[in-house]
Amino acid sequence: MGLQWLEAALPLGIIAGMLCVMGNAQYYIHKAAHGRPKHVGNDMWDVAMERRDKKLVEQAAAAPPS
Repeated sequence: MGLQWLEAALPLGIIAGMLCVMGNAQYYIHKAAHGRPKHVGNDMWDVAMERRDKKLVEQAAAAPPS
């Protein structure tokens, strides 16, 4: 009688395990595709700054050494 909660532990553990597996799969797929972990909470400002930084790095690489 006192171990009724044990019936729910196995399905709960399976569900929690599958959520962890799916989260890790998304992390590693994104990291493999983009070369870095996903930036959580990326808003329009962050996207604009990433574009600006990428453009500045490309301009610096294309400029002749002084």
